Amino acid sequence: MAIQELTLSQVNPQMQQCIQNCLDCHSICLNTVTYCLQKGGNHAEPAHIRLLLDCAEICNTSTNFMLRASDLHSRTCGVCAELCQRCADECERMGDDTQMKACAQMCRRCADSCRQMAMATA
Repeated sequence: MAIQELTLSQVNPQMQQCIQNCLDCHSICLNTVTYCLQKGGNHAEPAHIRLLLDCAEICNTSTNFMLRASDLHSRTCGVCAELCQRCADECERMGDDTQMKACAQMCRRCADSCRQMAMATA
């Protein structure tokens, strides 16, 4: 059995956008971990750091599942949407902070596109 190669040109536009949102969310969450650890205080709470890392990890996993055209990508996208929503809520809770607002905004964008991806193939 031959292994099929999947290029982004073979992926529908909705999935392409979801992949990009997941990549962007992964990146900003990891960047925000560093920011939070440097800032300290409530920003460096273990539960908050763990949530940022969980969000980054599921975004990476969802990207990989979509790129591989896994028949389980809708499930990973569903979990990704839930984690991204939690992460966005937690980042907003941190107050009026540019980094935290940017992270929350990207997490919400990713949650929305992953939710659509999960529902489209459910």
